[in-house]
Amino acid sequence: MSPTQTPPPGPDHNRVHGSMPSSVGDLTAALETVDYLADPSLSMAAFLALRMGRPLLLEGQNGVGKTAIAEALAQVLGRRLIRLQCYEGIDSSQALYDWNYARQLLAVREGQGHGDVFTREFLLPRPLLSSLEAGSSAVLLIDELDRADDEFEAFLLEFLSDFAVTVPEIGRIRAVEPPLVVLTSNRTRDLHNAVRRRCLYSWVSHPGVERELEILRRRAPAVPDDLARQVSEMVADIRSLDLAHTPGVGESLDWASALHMLGVMSLDLDVARETLTALVKDADDQHTVIDHLDELAAATGT
Repeated sequence: MSPTQTPPPGPDHNRVHGSMPSSVGDLTAALETVDYLADPSLSMAAFLALRMGRPLLLEGQNGVGKTAIAEALAQVLGRRLIRLQCYEGIDSSQALYDWNYARQLLAVREGQGHGDVFTREFLLPRPLLSSLEAGSSAVLLIDELDRADDEFEAFLLEFLSDFAVTVPEIGRIRAVEPPLVVLTSNRTRDLHNAVRRRCLYSWVSHPGVERELEILRRRAPAVPDDLARQVSEMVADIRSLDLAHTPGVGESLDWASALHMLGVMSLDLDVARETLTALVKDADDQHTVIDHLDELAAATGT
């Protein structure tokens, strides 16, 4: 469920891109123009977040399309995408702002030191401040919040509640019109209820066979339809195994493309085993899949 190159504008494309969708159906149709196939619950959550001006929290496994919907929403709304990638140890200075010390020092040396060098003109905006200044012309993606620590979550509360932050030397900075904020979590740890209460919520699952087949048709149109269906069915069964790293839609696309590049027209047991490197990206997981290939092949008629 991830966007690709935007197709040439047509009548519907022009109608929805760069404007606020008037219904859930309009938003779903707009997302399809950038090849993001959202299920009804995700479309509803995104539509309500837009209409209500609320942050949207998306949880789910890696590779299900959480990051991609923020990118797709930015495309269809004609907004700038601002991304904050979370990681262990991230703090407010990396997310909010920093001071342009070189410019401050230069101002002092040039005799401007009698003035205040801790003003807005000396700030270097980071993603959160940039999104407040951009307001409704931006989509802010706070990606993989579960990688950050409790202190960073607590810091975000003011931002998520009021679309505002406090810079001690300047005061409170608030968006005139809020950006659309999308937060994602792979659920490597639980997020605090204080963050959840400030957001609308959707759990994003791996697509079913038919939806994944449609994604393959859109993203890898050169792959024969029969082969794409076999890949979709096999991947769905592989995801049911106890794997450390379940393959996502991107891996399905890698596998289908690799098979097509090799001239494979129909998936069989030997080909599946030999090409797993394009689908399963962990050594232990590869052994698990190989151990179950016979029963997986029987289930899909491969």
